[in-house]
Amino acid sequence: MEPAATLRDLRQQALEAVEALGRLEPGEVDAAAVELIAEAERLKNSLCAVQAQAAVALKRARAEERAHLPKPMRERGIGAEVALARRESPHRGGIHLGLAVVLTEELPHTLAAMRAGWCTEWRATQIAQGTACLSLVDRLRIDAELMSEESTTAGWGERRFRAEVDRLAYVADPAAAVARHEKAVSERHTSIRPVADGMVRLSALLPLAKGVSVHATLSRCADSARAAGDERTRGQVMADTLVEGVLGDADVVPVTVQVTLSDAALLNLPGRDGDEPGWVGAPGTGAIPLPADLVRDLVRRASEQGVAELKRLYLDRSGRLVAMESTARTFPAGLADLLTTRDRTCRTPGCDAPVRHHDHVRPHAEGGPTSADNGQGLCEGCNYAKQAPGWSSRPLPGDPTVIETITPSGYRHLSRAPGLPPPQRHRLRLDLAFARLGLAA
Repeated sequence: MEPAATLRDLRQQALEAVEALGRLEPGEVDAAAVELIAEAERLKNSLCAVQAQAAVALKRARAEERAHLPKPMRERGIGAEVALARRESPHRGGIHLGLAVVLTEELPHTLAAMRAGWCTEWRATQIAQGTACLSLVDRLRIDAELMSEESTTAGWGERRFRAEVDRLAYVADPAAAVARHEKAVSERHTSIRPVADGMVRLSALLPLAKGVSVHATLSRCADSARAAGDERTRGQVMADTLVEGVLGDADVVPVTVQVTLSDAALLNLPGRDGDEPGWVGAPGTGAIPLPADLVRDLVRRASEQGVAELKRLYLDRSGRLVAMESTARTFPAGLADLLTTRDRTCRTPGCDAPVRHHDHVRPHAEGGPTSADNGQGLCEGCNYAKQAPGWSSRPLPGDPTVIETITPSGYRHLSRAPGLPPPQRHRLRLDLAFARLGLAA
């Protein structure tokens, strides 16, 4: 029997187990439900160990198959393939593969604890990260100390667990701990990620002392403002203080914002077409949907400031984006712009990273045309993974907006372009407003 077939039977048994709860007497459900939840959690942990060991088996087999290739090519794309199988982003796939290798080669007790069902994948990640700077001897010792017996960490919270891993690592090799801290400080940075409802999450990775000082300062400002009668919430005051502190006296921050909406929404026509949400994106972030009223307000403000530009997109009868014209001078024009607008984010299933590369689905070296039907937007990592031996992709015949990717293991994954706001049903034109918006500080 194929290994995966056994797990499919187990999955069916799990589904039948929860259905069986409905056939119990009311007085019997409580204990049975809790026991099922607990056993399902243990099973999840064991399956994470199975995934880790399977990932290592894939890595070793693939490296052996590619033994004739240069070393950097032997493992390329394996993390991306793991990600596709787990329905996660390629970045997460690389993390999973790296953790799997560490578990099987350097953390035997942690892997055994996962197999036994009492160690989660999250805790395995914490101990792998916390001991990464140590020698193999020290790493094995901490692995044995924490993960040999379930009772050692029973009842610990996640913060306590990570704190204990860090403490043991510091004791084991103080010099390595200092070097690791210095490396972490050198990697300080900020990042931005779109979230729901037209918001973004701005994060800063800072040294502990400075990060705590910044937060404490914002907290004091909020407490003072609230005590003086400010009606804003504490969180609102802290956020506004951060923005004001960074921007100073500037009233306007110029930022290029791409606004995509249908002609009906732009003109605020009555009915369903006029209420179709638009898509708003900015450099370094993927586009997010916004209600039509908010998108129209963005366009109106940009137009009043004299910075709005207009591009026109053309859809065929099926709604596929097939061409673009532009009167804008300050934005990239042409095919790459069309692909970025059409795909919004990286086309690899599970990857939401911003588009960085414009890729020939069928490689140009193999005769693939430079066209919208043979193009896709990818992030840098996914484009490199696609170049590994054994990977191939093609537009589906009859629907080029669907890309079929075939991994070296033979699995096929489909990616469909997300589509754009639909035009009025009796027209084939879609208008796209681009604006360099002045966002008030």
